[in-house]
Amino acid sequence: MNDKQTNTEFDLVVHATHEAGLKLGGIGAVLNGLLSAPTYLEKVKRTILVGPMNTNDRTEMERLTAPSNKLEILYSSFHRVDGVDEQLSHAFRHIEEMHKVRLLYGWRAFGAARHEVILVDATAAALDRVNAFKGRLYEVFGIPSDRYESNPEYNIYVSAAESSYQALKAVVEGEVLPQRFIIAHEFMGLPLAFAAMLEDPGLYRTVFYAHEVATVRPLVEKSPGHDTMFYNVLRRAMEAGLYLEDVFGDQSAFFKHALIQTAPRCDGIFAVGDLIVDELHFLGREFAAADVDLVYNGVPSFQIDLADKLASKSKLQQYAQNLLGYWPDYVFTHVTRLIPSKGLWRDIRVLEHLDGELVKRGKTAILFVLSTIIPAGRPAEDIFRMEAEYGWPVVHREGEPDLVSYEIPFYHAIEAFNQQSQACKIVLVNQFGWSRDRCGQRMPKDMEFMDIRKGSDLEFGQSIYEPFGIAQVEPLSFGALCVVSTACGCVGFLNRASAGQPPANVIVGDYIGAAPAGDYRQALAIGQAERDLIEAEEASRVARQIAATLPEDEGAMRKLLQDGYELGQRMSWEVVARDYLLPGLRRAAARRR
Repeated sequence: MNDKQTNTEFDLVVHATHEAGLKLGGIGAVLNGLLSAPTYLEKVKRTILVGPMNTNDRTEMERLTAPSNKLEILYSSFHRVDGVDEQLSHAFRHIEEMHKVRLLYGWRAFGAARHEVILVDATAAALDRVNAFKGRLYEVFGIPSDRYESNPEYNIYVSAAESSYQALKAVVEGEVLPQRFIIAHEFMGLPLAFAAMLEDPGLYRTVFYAHEVATVRPLVEKSPGHDTMFYNVLRRAMEAGLYLEDVFGDQSAFFKHALIQTAPRCDGIFAVGDLIVDELHFLGREFAAADVDLVYNGVPSFQIDLADKLASKSKLQQYAQNLLGYWPDYVFTHVTRLIPSKGLWRDIRVLEHLDGELVKRGKTAILFVLSTIIPAGRPAEDIFRMEAEYGWPVVHREGEPDLVSYEIPFYHAIEAFNQQSQACKIVLVNQFGWSRDRCGQRMPKDMEFMDIRKGSDLEFGQSIYEPFGIAQVEPLSFGALCVVSTACGCVGFLNRASAGQPPANVIVGDYIGAAPAGDYRQALAIGQAERDLIEAEEASRVARQIAATLPEDEGAMRKLLQDGYELGQRMSWEVVARDYLLPGLRRAAARRR
């Protein structure tokens, strides 16, 4: 607890999340930002994070206790640590024996703050108790677990829910906490909220925090029309009084859909972007009638001077020189996961048009795509061997340890572009990390990850499905142009933060609004051919805007730095906590069901 708090408003906020113990992705970034925001720390007396762990996963356990994770373990039967008082120790042991689980309790750093953490390993949970809980889920929430229990991801969260709630009760036993909340981050957090509703109805106010809409993502990704199709269908179908299953059919076989369909039973629903609000309302009549609060993600904002930027940019330029033999005038970047939703081919579509503009101006550029299908990246020894044998990352070969899965067709598209382009080349660095020890001998010795952020002139991020898109706008305060799509949730926040007039730093590709007119059936027929035409036209427009905006002197660079920093400040985690999250909690408290 935070002893210095004198102006608290919320006694206890519990975050139910799969990233309670480890930062794994986007939700971990959200937690680091929100849970260290000054207003959050001032207004929330106590924060506890609850989530799963797997003690059979050696890598997970090593990462959990690594110094960089900043976890202080007070109790863990797996680690043989028992530093809590006798009453709590007895309660933990009783829960472990009764539910056949393992518990961990301690403190973990989130940004500059520390909060309590409860982790539960339910991989060998008592089946009789788990099945009884699943029975209650069906009786009260209509969730047929028998349809999904062959899915290990479903079982992870459902099997841990009841014991997690018991552990939470033990930790707060005897505390006077009249204003209690459970925030369920995505479908993974809902089972804990269910457990609280079933055991102690009305004790906790519950909130579903939608970081995406799991039902929608595969519909967008798997359709050849992608976002161009889906969001036009959504708008036109809702105008006709129709909902998602009316258009796309029954989704009940998808366990994530079954879980999030219960979200209107919570006291509040948060959404990280404007399109996520629309997607939730499209799920059905209960959602259409529900109040959904916008709670955007925050944007990192750091103030650097032009000398700092140019120092980082020179390292990137030197790397280009080492790889390709030229010193580019501009450095473009795209740091992302290599998955279909990121729309990486749109980068190439834009560069096909921008290449000619650069030739006219006598300028050159390089695009570094730092992206891989392998979350932890490749072993350093493989990188050094591939670099020595055939010139990785300029040249790639199919198959491990190099190209796998989506990396293969994307590299072939890069090859085709590089063969015909004159002023700009693309380099795919399919690795996790950005330093010589991770990326090979040709990278400058003093290169570090922040250089690809600070030194970039332009960051691409034209996703087809992007609930928010923190990565797309991370380089904003470093003076980079941020090229995003209208599918990105950050566009709504950018517009609000700039009163509808974003500075030149932000360039938005609209691959949705240019679709042909018609009803939802016409929109549903949009396929790759139609999307390709729209993308080609919009990519040309985006390229012209980029060419007109790229800085040509230090004065222009300084203005981009200043404007980007000021906009980033208006989109900070402190702003999100103060103006979006906490007001959303107040509204959830007021609309008790």
